[in-house]
Amino acid sequence: MTEHLEETEIESQSVYDGGLLKVRRDQVRLPDGSEAWREYIRHPGAVAVIARSPSGNLVFVRQFRYPLRQALLEIPAGKIDSGEAPFSCAQRELREETGYLARKWTHLGLIHTCVAYSDERIELYLAEDLEHVGACLDEGEFLDVLEISIDDALRAVWEGGITDSKTVCAMLWVQRLFATQD
Repeated sequence: MTEHLEETEIESQSVYDGGLLKVRRDQVRLPDGSEAWREYIRHPGAVAVIARSPSGNLVFVRQFRYPLRQALLEIPAGKIDSGEAPFSCAQRELREETGYLARKWTHLGLIHTCVAYSDERIELYLAEDLEHVGACLDEGEFLDVLEISIDDALRAVWEGGITDSKTVCAMLWVQRLFATQD
């Protein structure tokens, strides 16, 4: 059904191979037969966790994001390590960043964050029935952990206080699952 939109790889070049990201430059054949170049980032994938505290609030982290040169409010998240299952990564990231373990987990879906120039995918989970056991941040990781009410978190999205794309997407799920209907 989408064959008339598909592009076919002719040639692929590695532009950069870093610790986290790989940059590719591919020559492709377009649907009309002409050729073009596509530059994109290969990413190992990540997880993000909507964590609902025993009080019903959501658990957020605030951390400095160097490319933007500012601290952002986000849901807990992190990169999937080589050979690691997404669910295991979600459990690990929630514990490392927030100090919480969850007894109830639900896989909510998949987010593609930057489809025009990256293959990054984020598996989104809901973590409930939390128990605080203490954080164990990765070396070089600095963040604040905050609990925010669902209404305040949704308001922060609509007022521009939360701009991180995975968190904005997650808040759509929060609204569907937990927000009171007016």
